[in-house]
Amino acid sequence: MATRPRSVGRTFTAPWRAEPARIIPNSTLFFGSQIGGKSVINYSYTDMPWKLLAFDVYYFFTFAWAIPFILLPITPSDSGELDELSFTHQNIFCIAIHFILCVLQLAFLLSLPFAVLFPLWTVALGIALFTLVNYGLCTFLNGKETEYHSDPQYAPELPEHDHEQWIFINGVAVGQHWMKNNLNRLALTFKRPVLGIHNKTNGIFLDIVECLVQRSLGYATSDVRVCYSIIKEKLYNPKYSKVIFILHSQGGIEGSLILDWLLQELPQDLLCKLEVYTFGNAANHFNNPHRYVGAQAQAMRNPALASVDASHTADGNGHASSRPPTPTSPPPEGSDGDNSAAAAAGPAPAPVRDQPSHFALRSETSSTNPASVSYRAIGHIEHYAHTTDFVALWGVLHFATSARGSPILPRFIGRVFARTSARGGHQLCQHYLDGMFPLARDPATGLPARDERAGGYVGCADGEGENEFMESEVVVGAEGSELDMAREAMELSWLGTGPDVEVEVEVEVEVHAGGGSPVEPRGRYRSRACRGKPPGAKMKVKDLSRLWQYRNGKSPGEKPPLLATDPDGFVRNATM
Repeated sequence: MATRPRSVGRTFTAPWRAEPARIIPNSTLFFGSQIGGKSVINYSYTDMPWKLLAFDVYYFFTFAWAIPFILLPITPSDSGELDELSFTHQNIFCIAIHFILCVLQLAFLLSLPFAVLFPLWTVALGIALFTLVNYGLCTFLNGKETEYHSDPQYAPELPEHDHEQWIFINGVAVGQHWMKNNLNRLALTFKRPVLGIHNKTNGIFLDIVECLVQRSLGYATSDVRVCYSIIKEKLYNPKYSKVIFILHSQGGIEGSLILDWLLQELPQDLLCKLEVYTFGNAANHFNNPHRYVGAQAQAMRNPALASVDASHTADGNGHASSRPPTPTSPPPEGSDGDNSAAAAAGPAPAPVRDQPSHFALRSETSSTNPASVSYRAIGHIEHYAHTTDFVALWGVLHFATSARGSPILPRFIGRVFARTSARGGHQLCQHYLDGMFPLARDPATGLPARDERAGGYVGCADGEGENEFMESEVVVGAEGSELDMAREAMELSWLGTGPDVEVEVEVEVEVHAGGGSPVEPRGRYRSRACRGKPPGAKMKVKDLSRLWQYRNGKSPGEKPPLLATDPDGFVRNATM
């Protein structure tokens, strides 16, 4: 076994073999945000459509073992009637319609190669008939509206949240009923009204085809255009200091397109009001550039800090500098790639410790203005994924964890929490929210607890020991390990290892100075290097998850950005 590198700041080009990692079921891997830069890579969202489509099809079959986990596990349904697979009349009706659509669409797709044997008018008539029947069946699932709102019984409008706008885009195969359930579950968890932009379903197989078209061609459907105009209007509205954008599944693809448009058009002091959180993200890129070339160069020099979205230097006491390094000269002629950005940043800043401090790890999580910590255009981005979720493996876990310098590395910015759990599926309510943001439960009935005085539900369970995911210790993931991670997750899922079983897997990790991950691959991150903390102190998911700070109507920090405090202590809207 090779010796571990001593410092993150040096470049190591030869792969080294880490100690066998003990991969524990019900564990969480943490991947810091990729740095980004000028380099153009061979396989990214900017490539030729046919090449993107070919890679998408290849990785579709690579991760095909996880397709059953789009629906599995079917139980438990901890959120009751809000869960997609709970035993209710409306859920059974939706599943029955989807089953008919699957049979119809599969037969249609398999018959397409034989179309060359028939006259053109016959083929055109068959396609028209299929389209008409498919559309008619989908009308039973989709409503007429594009915009939906959560019900007030789950989260009434409160004055303390008037400055926030929460927006959600759903994923594949979601009709009106499941859309409303998604909105109500989100509203109940975070105690804010949620506006939903409905990504209407055309049936599972045609939705997958639409995903391929959106990822390969950057095609924006009508709901993408509607959501873009709404978010743009909310960001310009001085009433709002925060716009929280939540995405699930195919909604991640549509959200990435919306972010691209916003980055092209909006001033960055408006973009800093935007925060993005995704579940089972199917996108192939997520852009969030640095606001200064000096900040990007700083991040490339110190990937341990950049990987936690805190591209600032930490002094010996764990405090951070609030000012990014300033470029002192233009990039030299003939320079290319990320080196030009590094050259433009001037002299190297003061050295930092090998590991990011607790302050660096947690500052953006709890900051009232996270963009001022990360020096990025968009305020904050987090991705939540299950390692057995086919869509997440095909999307965020593939693109965000690919090794830097690899020819298949797109830009995918944002913190990633990759959870291995027996409950790991793809459904938003039943798998992600029930597993990561479980509801407080009535011990007598086992159903979500109700607050009789307030006339609603209690909300998210946040008592000590009530949330296994948030209480779990962070395991730092290594770049380029998504295939190993997927293989291990498959073994744990299909072999049925219990919660006390540990699996040892050796992984080979290549460490580069410009990478986006800390140097402790697959090992449990301990803050031994952090001054002021006792030896053996550990980071938990709740220490790094900014979305957790919003549970039950709470907020990160004392007051949001772009709000001022009057002399009498009341918080009011600030002028733009």
